[in-house]
Amino acid sequence: MTFSAKMSSADSVQTARDVLTLEADALQRLADALPEDFNAAVDLILGTKGRVIVSGVGKSGHVGRKISATLASTGTPSYFVHAGEASHGDLGMIAGGDVCLLMSNSGETPELAAEIAYCARFAIPVIGMSSKPASTLMKAAQLCLTLPTVPEACPMGMAPTTSTTMMMALGDALAVALMRARGFQVAHYRDFHPGGRLGAQMSRVADLMHGPESLPLVGADLAMPDTLLMMSAKGFGIAAVTGADGALLGIVTDGDLRRNMEHLMERTAGTIATRDPVTITPDTLAASALALMNTRKISVLLVVDEDARPIGVLHIHDCLRAGVA
Repeated sequence: MTFSAKMSSADSVQTARDVLTLEADALQRLADALPEDFNAAVDLILGTKGRVIVSGVGKSGHVGRKISATLASTGTPSYFVHAGEASHGDLGMIAGGDVCLLMSNSGETPELAAEIAYCARFAIPVIGMSSKPASTLMKAAQLCLTLPTVPEACPMGMAPTTSTTMMMALGDALAVALMRARGFQVAHYRDFHPGGRLGAQMSRVADLMHGPESLPLVGADLAMPDTLLMMSAKGFGIAAVTGADGALLGIVTDGDLRRNMEHLMERTAGTIATRDPVTITPDTLAASALALMNTRKISVLLVVDEDARPIGVLHIHDCLRAGVA
């Protein structure tokens, strides 16, 4: 289907600005008049033993699917049930101990009727999200997340635009409030996001480092010819100088070799090593390790345990290959 009306570039830009301004104003109204039941909804979800079942149809369904995914990835078990499929068997996905978040801007979406009745029958709490407080959905819900009544950005006032933006934002607010209430931390976030660039950013040094068998360890009294052989054999361009107890005393780098060229082969590793070198622990985020290497302009970090004993080595290339950047 084609349409004959055309708009200039300037008109398109102004339209975009008008839409974004209208939706931004709607979000500000939502923030200024947060639904009264918002805190109660957070408490209800925190206390549930099951999952948050999110449901809707049409644009509300698309937004609901995203909200459910956000909840699930931030520590709140959640599942999306399409309202149109619920009465054809998918009601079995909703169980005792769950809580339902049902979404409909009008609050009169007929496909939600089966879920509303099912939840009433089995005493499953319902949180309604709608802009119509007197609607069927909101009257049936135990808690109401009421959206401000504002015009849609669509010039005909029909296409869900402003309303879905508010739904999305309120879902984000709910997810973040739950994250904070649960004490959800970076380590937990990584458990749910192991793949792709985000997973790489959440990797820890222990995930990327070379283990003890790769360590170029030398004693402080080792002659430099043997120290150089160790540096060459391990391929990191360094030697870790350790004491009798295995603790790190210093590090020999290419820079140390250049600074001590005179009579180098007559000396020992301990006499030219840089004392108190920069080290890192295995539980440090790989992104932090990469930032440290960039700041200190070094390409290798020794990984040490709580007793300052070397347990691994991390090269900047290990971070880059893993996608940490």
